[in-house]
Amino acid sequence: MDVQNLIKMANQIGTFFESMPDKKEAQEGVANHIQKFWDPRMRKAFLGAIDSNQDKALSDFVREAVSSHRVHLS
Repeated sequence: MDVQNLIKMANQIGTFFESMPDKKEAQEGVANHIQKFWDPRMRKAFLGAIDSNQDKALSDFVREAVSSHRVHLS
């Protein structure tokens, strides 16, 4: 699984939701989208990249969204 591609896709999702006025709702949107539309293997690889600090290109907004809603992504 190409982790850098997953990070790129997560950042694109984050860019879409970040424009929402309610930050909490926007972060929930990011987490819900990843949970709903990403295969469990994709989520596992993505979370593994975050855990092993391979996520340098991940936006702060997405990182915060994933951190806040990690239970729903595991």
